[in-house]
Amino acid sequence: MKSKSKAQLAPLPWAEILAYWVLSFGSHLYSFYQLHRFSKEHEAGLERAFQLEKGLVQGFKRDPSDFEWTFWTEWAKKSLLWTLVGHGVISRLSSVFYPKFRVPALTIYGFLAASSVLGIKGVSVVLVHLGLSFSVAQLRKSALSWAVNLLLLSTLHIQPLQEIQRGWYQTEEEYYLLLFSVAVCGLRFISFSLEHCWAPADRGGLVQLGWLLSYTFYHPFFYNGPIMTYQDYIEQMRRSSEECDGDRAVFTYLMLRLGRIILWWCIAEYLIHVMYMHSIQSNETYLEILPPWALGGLALALVQFFFVKYLVLFGLPSTLATLDKLVPPKLPRCVSIMYSFTGMWRHFDEGLYRWLIRYIYVPLGGSRHGCLYKALSTGLAFGFVCLWHGGHDYLQYWALMNWAGVLVENGLKSLFASSFIRSIVEQTFSAAMERRCIALLSAVSTAMLILSNLVFLGGGHVGRIFWKRVFIQGWSTMAPPMLAFLYCFAQIGLEWTSRPP
Repeated sequence: MKSKSKAQLAPLPWAEILAYWVLSFGSHLYSFYQLHRFSKEHEAGLERAFQLEKGLVQGFKRDPSDFEWTFWTEWAKKSLLWTLVGHGVISRLSSVFYPKFRVPALTIYGFLAASSVLGIKGVSVVLVHLGLSFSVAQLRKSALSWAVNLLLLSTLHIQPLQEIQRGWYQTEEEYYLLLFSVAVCGLRFISFSLEHCWAPADRGGLVQLGWLLSYTFYHPFFYNGPIMTYQDYIEQMRRSSEECDGDRAVFTYLMLRLGRIILWWCIAEYLIHVMYMHSIQSNETYLEILPPWALGGLALALVQFFFVKYLVLFGLPSTLATLDKLVPPKLPRCVSIMYSFTGMWRHFDEGLYRWLIRYIYVPLGGSRHGCLYKALSTGLAFGFVCLWHGGHDYLQYWALMNWAGVLVENGLKSLFASSFIRSIVEQTFSAAMERRCIALLSAVSTAMLILSNLVFLGGGHVGRIFWKRVFIQGWSTMAPPMLAFLYCFAQIGLEWTSRPP
């Protein structure tokens, strides 16, 4: 974990950095190769158990077991890709010919696009939640707004309501799209409610309602995010559109971004064609018999696929938002250069991180009122994320692991920043050796971070088996080389983040 600022981070000899790069890339490639071999050796069994699909390339099978990727790619083909294209066309035409009507035009289009996919009943659920949240916000009581919005989110898990909503649709996937949409809109309603409670009393309730409708039904972000706060959205949408980019500049930007998104999509598809990591993680027998290098490859492949998946899922909406002159949250940072729980939360889903900081962490005291308030604020933020994702047992373990990881990292950072410890470190170690010690601590943190991500992505059984095989049974054989490679990853991460922006 990082205890020094970027400017103070000591440089290392170029040969040492090169060795870290070679070992990092080499370990990734070799572990992926071993997982690929295991996948091909057990392809017949995996196909019987998990129904591998015919691959996009002849001679390859495709692992469809990642629900989120399969769900969104199928919906993209059915309708979402085309409605996003429609949003881009409406946005561009209104910006050129009727800039004053751009926001109303995008709001109406977003509402109609959502209605065409979710149906009138599905959109009515969103509108009911919106109306209740808006009405309660007029009372300007933050605690009451929180209570009402949490109750609205909890309705997603009430069995009788679930059965009623399932009855509206012919397929389970249509119901899940409603579920995801309402959950993401719930974050927007909380953002609007709290911003309204904190803002000075003003007139214009209909204007506020109009902006809330625009914020809610902004089509690129409607179904899955990324998350923008209400304050950021309206401030950026209100900016003058007089200084617009030329058609050539917009076209060039769009082509470059679309090229990158297609490349990320190809990488994601390549991964699930050559490594059946999602099917393997679902079967405890395969997890128990994976060779050590293939086991490491499975862990890396799962987290890398999660990263690439969200580059695609957030990449296209963010591109359209940028064309609308919004500043969307940055896309996820590569997980292989993440070396701390804190960095993972800051840089993977930046929109959700900023949302949590603004509406939970800071209002509860954050770091302004001592360590106890900081721990409590952090814990409640993780508790909310757990609840928002469904509150299942494995999510509770994941949230507790992340909470503990952040607390330990912050505790060690404060300890090493104290004048007493700082003086001992400076007298004992050179600057370069101090960085190596930071990387060694970061390797341990990264190991726990990967373990928590495996719990999130695969469930408690995946985390339990990894813990047993690596840290219990393999404490003397598997854990040391794993930490050595994670040390190399941490050095690459430190080198990457220390570069000037």
